[in-house]
Amino acid sequence: MITLGLTGSIGMGKSTVAAMFAEEGVPVFDADAVVHHLQGPGGRLVAEIEAEFPDTTTELGVDRTMLGEAVFGDPDALKRLEAIVHPAVGRERRRFLEQNAEKPLVLLDVPLLFETGGVDHVDKIAVVSAPAEVQRARVLARPGMTETRFEAIRAKQMPDAEKRARADYVIPTGGSHDETRDAVRAVIACLVGTAGG
Repeated sequence: MITLGLTGSIGMGKSTVAAMFAEEGVPVFDADAVVHHLQGPGGRLVAEIEAEFPDTTTELGVDRTMLGEAVFGDPDALKRLEAIVHPAVGRERRRFLEQNAEKPLVLLDVPLLFETGGVDHVDKIAVVSAPAEVQRARVLARPGMTETRFEAIRAKQMPDAEKRARADYVIPTGGSHDETRDAVRAVIACLVGTAGG
């Protein structure tokens, strides 16, 4: 089995590309979706997060806005939160890999793959990338997004050029969906061909 890590900066089209891999039959581990599940209603991490960060949860699970305010700009608080979340996500990732051990290729969709050391858990890396002006337009079109917030998020992420330089594959998302899908299929063909041969 080849484990392909998929990453990309905010607004680059990573979710769209992950969905394309899934449509091609590649099992996808979505780290963000796992975090939402663990922190959602009845989620395994809700009580632990509430104990560490009081008044950040409701009956619907973790209130991401309140939790964000509790850790924003506080590196120690962020480290405490990561110490709760990262091991739990790691356990879910190992379970996913065990369940798909017979597959020739699996995809780990991890937004901060480089920033959180996720590269140690993958065989190859694909980065989604679009021109900066396309990225900006996509992100600023999101509800509640501001220029300041966008810049703050981007400041925490490795620059796109550096991600592209460290990737085994770059999947361009600035053109049509068909062009992006062709790039996805080319990556799959390359990797599955490698695994099969």
